Amino acid sequence: MEAKRKIKFGIVGLGHIGKRHLEMIRCNRDAEIVACCDLLPLEELELFIPGIPFYRDFGKMLRQHKEMDVLNICVPNGLHAEITIEALNMGFHVVCEKPMALSKSEAEKMLYKSLEVSRHIFVVKQNRYSPPAMWLKEIINQELLGKIHMVQMSCFWNRDERYYQPNSWRGTQHEDGGTLFTQFSHFIDIMYWLFGDIKNVKGIFKDFKHEELTDFEDSGVVSFEFVNGGIGCLNYSTAVYNKNLESSVIIIGDKGTVKVAGQYMNEVVYCDIESYEMPELKPSNPPIDYGAYKGSAQNHHYVIANVVNKLQNKAVIATNALEGLKVVDIIERIYQLRDLTSIKRKNGWVKQFNTEEIKRKIS
Repeated sequence: MEAKRKIKFGIVGLGHIGKRHLEMIRCNRDAEIVACCDLLPLEELELFIPGIPFYRDFGKMLRQHKEMDVLNICVPNGLHAEITIEALNMGFHVVCEKPMALSKSEAEKMLYKSLEVSRHIFVVKQNRYSPPAMWLKEIINQELLGKIHMVQMSCFWNRDERYYQPNSWRGTQHEDGGTLFTQFSHFIDIMYWLFGDIKNVKGIFKDFKHEELTDFEDSGVVSFEFVNGGIGCLNYSTAVYNKNLESSVIIIGDKGTVKVAGQYMNEVVYCDIESYEMPELKPSNPPIDYGAYKGSAQNHHYVIANVVNKLQNKAVIATNALEGLKVVDIIERIYQLRDLTSIKRKNGWVKQFNTEEIKRKIS
């Protein structure tokens, strides 16, 4: 049998997540990295990539590497839409890190462009690949819990000055977008994936520990109804002392109750379902370790594998652009309830970041 052609990838943005993408592409025998781009020089990035062309001009990289199949976009959130559309216009498929965009209107433009040029957008939602999440999806699809009554999702992490550093895009309203976009969009994706859309949203938002670090809230309590039935709430905070506490979901149905918890919803801690025996699940991958803080599970290799499988074998896209758009839409509707002026009224401080400068350098 003739060997299939390797899928050729490029990466723009070589921070923590971009380096993770690079590693996973290199580890996939059916993938090949052909070019990388970042604003910073390689020595500042502490990156050694012999034999791989490196650019500090994004447009030049795209023009020089027409052989590239896919561009992985790992830049600040506020640039996702702009760079995705430019890459699609030049004929490349796109892997877009979370969140897909910072507004529904931007995400719609990305989706429309992908349809116009017949190119795919793969949205990174790696938490779907964890064994507990896949198990939850299975029991929900099989309706083993019966009618869903209540869902409680809690995300309690630490993000402090070790994360929100001076002169960074992190913590800025225009480039970061808020705690739900940058820290917890993966978990809102899991909620949408399992239970569908929400309505009748209400929320309370506070900034307890980040008055001088971010433009937005660090904590919130949000309640809602599911369009498909049942009620839910989302409790979240990045004001936890020193390190992440947990991310968890409790599901109460008329035929059973389950709870998945751990730092990133990585273990089933309670399962009581009518006439059901809990199977033994595969162990979850460890969280991404950034040194001073930790992120979600190390599942990016599944994302790259899905891209390769789609382009080589016409497989199904694990997380498509429409699903990415819906997550952005849900967060945007939640955030419409925020009053940033009220949240920041303690000292009126607003973090400034020159977004035009970074756009000018990348484009």
